[in-house]
Amino acid sequence: MSAYVGKYAEELIANAAYIGTPGKGILAADESTGTIGKRFSSINVENKEDNRRALRELLFTTPGALQYLSGVILFEETLYQKTASGKPFVDVLKEGGVLPGIKVDKGTVELAGTNGETTTQGHDDLGKRCREYYAAGCRFAKWRAVLKIGPNEPSQLSINENANGLARYAIICQENGLVPIVEPEILVDGPHDINKCAEVSERVLAACYKALNDHHVLLEGTLLKPNMVTPGSESKKVAPEVIAEYTVRTLQRTVPAAVPAIVFLSGGQSEEEATVNLNAMNKLQTKKPWSLSFSYGRALQQSTLKAWSGKEENVSKAQAVFLARAKANSEATLGKYEGGAAAEGATESLHVKDYKY
Repeated sequence: MSAYVGKYAEELIANAAYIGTPGKGILAADESTGTIGKRFSSINVENKEDNRRALRELLFTTPGALQYLSGVILFEETLYQKTASGKPFVDVLKEGGVLPGIKVDKGTVELAGTNGETTTQGHDDLGKRCREYYAAGCRFAKWRAVLKIGPNEPSQLSINENANGLARYAIICQENGLVPIVEPEILVDGPHDINKCAEVSERVLAACYKALNDHHVLLEGTLLKPNMVTPGSESKKVAPEVIAEYTVRTLQRTVPAAVPAIVFLSGGQSEEEATVNLNAMNKLQTKKPWSLSFSYGRALQQSTLKAWSGKEENVSKAQAVFLARAKANSEATLGKYEGGAAAEGATESLHVKDYKY
């Protein structure tokens, strides 16, 4: 058997293709309780369940926003929450034509004998959890592997361990009806140039697709969530057209045409940078057998958070900001973003060194 052909195969293929529909993308609203606490502290909002629920309700019920989304990644707590009027969030999303997804990894642990490199944990009860999430309405999942660029990093051990971890996660998801988003994030931290990022990205993605093949993963029923190929955070910036060229070339060299869509992580870029860079890729005239879209967390929410600031009276203002960003990124998936969506905070760097999700 070269690829998974179980009872969910056709459903996986259909759902992965739907998530990759041009003009739509993914809202990553799966911040862990600790991460959302850091976001809330920046706007002086207490990190308690009701405030977390209120923020997610603000996002999911923004009038007109769901037309620009095909999926929303949820944290487990959010999966079972409801709107203030008692409607389950899962139903709100489904009625808006958006597939609910779920973060399934359990964070990173250090790989012994390396210079602070990590592997991701969460395989042990993954099949059982996937069955429960499918029953609760989820149709895709996310697992984040984290690699870093340094003088001797990423090590071959880190590349191999993370590729195999992602592949094992992916096949377990598929056996239980969930489309796996494969996320090998190479952190932007460091003084390296764009050539170094391209070289490392090619090595990492090549290893991932070898592992996915070895594990008999059905590529048509998966999505890739990579970093864009950019210079390091301590290096000189380059034009969006350069990022587009390097990123698409890296993907052409490593990602099989069977993969329906590539949904980029924003990786600490400002909201506006993440949109402009995605737009540049979609404008690029070259071979692109997959659709290029977004799976943004910070880059869809930062200016919305600021506009809301935890106050009920700011909800409609914050929703207008969120709608503008969702629309901007939808346009970028078509190469049609003309600018003009930048609200307050949209051009601020969202980079956090050694980012933990």
